[in-house]
Amino acid sequence: MCSMSNYSEKSEKEAPLRRGWTTGACATAATKAALTALVTDSFLDPVGITLPKGHAPHFALAHEMRGDGYCEAGIIKDAGDDPDVTHGALILSRVSFGPPGSGVCFRAGPGVGMVTRPGLPIPVGEAAINPVPRQLMQDVVRELATIHGFAGDVVIEISVRNGDKLARKTWNPRLGIVGGLSILGTTGIVVPFSCSAWIHSIQRGVDVAIAEGQSHVAGCTGSTSEKVVRGLYDLPDFCMLDMGDFVGGMLKYIRQHPVPRVTIGGGFAKLCKLAQGHMDLHSGRSQVDFDWVAEQLAGIGASAALVERARKANTALALLEDAKTEGVDIATHIANLARDAAVSILRDAAVSVDIIVVSRQGDLLARTEPSVLGKAPSAGDTQ
Repeated sequence: MCSMSNYSEKSEKEAPLRRGWTTGACATAATKAALTALVTDSFLDPVGITLPKGHAPHFALAHEMRGDGYCEAGIIKDAGDDPDVTHGALILSRVSFGPPGSGVCFRAGPGVGMVTRPGLPIPVGEAAINPVPRQLMQDVVRELATIHGFAGDVVIEISVRNGDKLARKTWNPRLGIVGGLSILGTTGIVVPFSCSAWIHSIQRGVDVAIAEGQSHVAGCTGSTSEKVVRGLYDLPDFCMLDMGDFVGGMLKYIRQHPVPRVTIGGGFAKLCKLAQGHMDLHSGRSQVDFDWVAEQLAGIGASAALVERARKANTALALLEDAKTEGVDIATHIANLARDAAVSILRDAAVSVDIIVVSRQGDLLARTEPSVLGKAPSAGDTQ
């Protein structure tokens, strides 16, 4: 759930970035505190849990409540130095005993979504609490049941204060998770700027498209290119993957989970970087190589003067405008090279790729023919 708009580079001389805790870790700790209070009448504060890789963090409680047949505890999520939309959110767990033999039952409280589309790790109709957090909470129930001698028949209702509003800043609605956030985490730890939640959303989008029997998905670098791609292809909303800068992450996942066709849409500069072979298109982690672009111009017959100006260009946009003025279609050439680079990342996967290049104003600059199941058509082909 990271936000790339908050991304900033850290120099090696600065202090290491602080790690944080996932919503799943917070929900687990809140569950342990609430269940302990239910069986002992006393809340653990701080409350310690054990994460999948052996880490044993402790969490301070921000909320305690006893009700008729239940106890509730809450923890404020600390995402460390990661730009996570759920940083500071209050994660709540309300615990009560269930009918004999019912085991552990999970429910979505206010601010936690429900799964409405197939292809996600959780079945349709279930609370959007992912498998690892569920397992962690089940382990807590088993641990406390052994210590205190009660049957492990427990209802766990997870809520997130204002989670319905926060979910609008995530891709849950597009994935078919309605009403709130997902409770996520595979390790329990948030690694700053790893943007694992973003890539997780891309992967779940692919899974949903496959489960829905779709044969065509599209990944775009931003809202402008997405709008253009939507206008070209009448794809369902859930087939529009929120790729952002993570073209490599998207293609690597599609390589393992093939979809017959993938369209990649983006601006000229970002697709130049893909054409160069970069798999992360963020400006902080890859740059346009103007010498390389100049060589491409020379290869398609640009004048020596244009080639030399390209080497000294300040921006890819300026270079593109200069080439257009001289009637040199560098956008189409870059689009074909970007398609070839994408095919290379996909290796021999049975996936056809096409590229859409757009301007900042939303104009279509170039459009390639789709590759043929892992092999690009000859350079220069367009449709």
